Amino acid sequence: MGDYILILVLNNERGVNMLHEVKIQTSHHSQMVDITRQVAEAVKHENITYGSVLVFCAHTTAAVTINENADPDVIHDILKRLEEMYPWNHPLDRHSEGNSAAHLKASTIGASELIPVTEGKLLLGTWQGIYFCEFDGPRSRTFYVKVCADNKG
Repeated sequence: MGDYILILVLNNERGVNMLHEVKIQTSHHSQMVDITRQVAEAVKHENITYGSVLVFCAHTTAAVTINENADPDVIHDILKRLEEMYPWNHPLDRHSEGNSAAHLKASTIGASELIPVTEGKLLLGTWQGIYFCEFDGPRSRTFYVKVCADNKG
């Protein structure tokens, strides 16, 4: 689910930093899309053994988080509770686009996650996955994956 585009490779004395742009199409107004595979592919593409990967969402009505990827009811419950906390229609909202709830949800969840890479793999817990969180869809979206190799020797 998405196109993979390498947009920048920077080599320097202290390490290698690679930035990947990933495009996805969301299909629902609110949804959480498991992007773990795309992030792992970026790490594999760069062939690093140790380092970290930063996943960043450059949208104000979407977010990135790490959560359980084994039971889909967890995702359902997260979206339901966010909707309870930030209902789409609120009489005191003044934002003319009418999507203040999406901005609040995105700010609550956050724009990025930093994941360690060890032995070439994402260091995630057994039940963890990385999610792109859509709060104002469906839309075409982009997220970025910055792969950073640890210093050599």
